[in-house]
Amino acid sequence: MPGKVCMITTVHQPFDTRIFHKEAKTLVKAGYEVVLIAQHSKNEVVDGIRIIALPKPKNRFSRILFLGWKAYKLALKQNADIYHFHDPEFIFFGILLKLYGKKVIYDVHEDVPKQILNKEWIGNKGIRVLTSFLMNILERFSVIFFTNIVVATENISKRFPNKKTVILRNFPVLNVINSVSNVNHNKRKSILIYAGGLTRIRGIKEIIQAMVYINQQIELWLLGNWESKQYKEECEALLGWNKTKYFGFKPLEEAYSFMKSVDIGISILFPVKNYLTSLPVKTYEYMACSLPVVMSDFPYWKEIFGRLALFADPYNPKSIAQQILFLLENKDKAVELGRKGRELVEKQYNWEIESQKLIELYSKLSR
Repeated sequence: MPGKVCMITTVHQPFDTRIFHKEAKTLVKAGYEVVLIAQHSKNEVVDGIRIIALPKPKNRFSRILFLGWKAYKLALKQNADIYHFHDPEFIFFGILLKLYGKKVIYDVHEDVPKQILNKEWIGNKGIRVLTSFLMNILERFSVIFFTNIVVATENISKRFPNKKTVILRNFPVLNVINSVSNVNHNKRKSILIYAGGLTRIRGIKEIIQAMVYINQQIELWLLGNWESKQYKEECEALLGWNKTKYFGFKPLEEAYSFMKSVDIGISILFPVKNYLTSLPVKTYEYMACSLPVVMSDFPYWKEIFGRLALFADPYNPKSIAQQILFLLENKDKAVELGRKGRELVEKQYNWEIESQKLIELYSKLSR
């Protein structure tokens, strides 16, 4: 009989795609009682998931130092059968939950030691290297305590014991994509879309600059939150901004509506260590929406998506523009790439298939 699950995140917003729309909804559908502790404005029940609100911290250090302790105390009160947390800064409290006799899952979204190397707020390069080294030791030590580890990619899984680790990739929820309608708009131009975090290392400036080198009628649509006001202003000052429309952050279903209404998807990440062997969620979502995709020319991405996308130098706006122009001038090729991507998502790269591994893990833990 399915039991009670307590999911915990002190970092992600409550309606995070992986946490809420994929994992939590899947568990509710399978009959589990799901509680989600996350930063939110109020306690409420959404789609059968009971959200317990954490206060928004004043700053990053307040979150790291105090919010984890508050989340831990709230989690203990739930007396859940399984605890499933999503942030490396909650590791210590995850260990406490295990020592308290609970079954605990650590969900690893990113290769955290590599990710730390690019977080300038931590300090200079030497401090980041030291912090990365210490986090690597902490994660490897902590797995002794946790019941299971869930990871987002095969490369991340190599850092953890085989017997305890389940790879749960961030494939799109095909049923949701199929159910949404296109956005109504007067389509007189070809449209390129980027949906996700609008940050420097995700090449947003380079994509906007690429618009200058495309003489055809084209418009870039941006969906997501800016990393800072300063970076937004830098992008707005670029020549390519006059071909750009910013729509703000959109909920999952609405973001899919935008994707289904355009011509090309783009994912231009910088070659930082954490991205080089990642599986970009947006690419699979673009594929599910039958879009051809322009991506960074990482060797790993070429190996995985070689027949499904075009590749550009992420630092070179002209290179990005050339690949976009190729798709605009070769409509048949663009349609073919979109069709191949959609077929692969239907056959294997979808959450409906991937989620079975989550159900199997929880069934095992519930016995």
